[in-house]
Amino acid sequence: MLTVETRHAIDPATAKTLDTDGLRSHFHAGGLFAEGEIRLVYSHYDRLVMGGAVPGKGTLTLDHVPACGTPSILDRREMGILNIGDAGTVSVGGTDYTVNKGDVLYIGMGSGPVSLSGNARFYILSAPAHRTCPTKLIRIEDARRVEMGSAETCNERVILQFLHPEVAESCQLLMGYTQFAPGSVWNTMPAHTHDRRMEAYLYFELDEDQRVFHFMGKPEETRHLVMANEDVVISPPWSIHCGAGTGAYTFCWAMAGDNVDFTDMDMIAMGDLR
Repeated sequence: MLTVETRHAIDPATAKTLDTDGLRSHFHAGGLFAEGEIRLVYSHYDRLVMGGAVPGKGTLTLDHVPACGTPSILDRREMGILNIGDAGTVSVGGTDYTVNKGDVLYIGMGSGPVSLSGNARFYILSAPAHRTCPTKLIRIEDARRVEMGSAETCNERVILQFLHPEVAESCQLLMGYTQFAPGSVWNTMPAHTHDRRMEAYLYFELDEDQRVFHFMGKPEETRHLVMANEDVVISPPWSIHCGAGTGAYTFCWAMAGDNVDFTDMDMIAMGDLR
């Protein structure tokens, strides 16, 4: 079963008029992981598609997505798939890939339908592509590791980069995830923007009663969204994106836009945040 929800892009002047429900209707996505289903969100910010697939005891096939306007989703797109559950299998282009927990499979444009099976929880990301890059399975040990932060500032963390120019070639999709040391809760602080590309966060490995406060909006007038386990937030190019949780957690970040330069950020001074 496939369901697709479309989210339209809005400008910062409109966003500042929204109440909590209004903000969540535009930028928050929950309930994406349901057994026996593929649930996608199609965002008009850089046309990024994000969603979840939980095969359970059967096999799910991702092929025609009406919102994309092509016979098959990968006809003019690339895709990254992160497994946040038990080991599963992704079949594409006549090849079966065993994707373990924490691994990422990159799938190049024109690869055809994607079949998913096993007791996995697949997080799916897809962006428009203008060329084909090789399909590649990236194991955790093959990711680029960047250690940042400290216990003193409550942000000791490791950034694992999978779809990154030094790890796996992609057209425009960047993807990885960040894990926190016990006692650390702050991500991406000091905050930044990158007007040349949008971003999406999947927050996961949270306890049932744990929450992350995700901060968004213009630097001089911030807002927040309360995120639960396996919730996704859409971050527009004009918005900051940072967060703090009630305990350690993991979040998957993905970007689409004009470049694949992970360091292309416009930093915001702490004193400029309001």
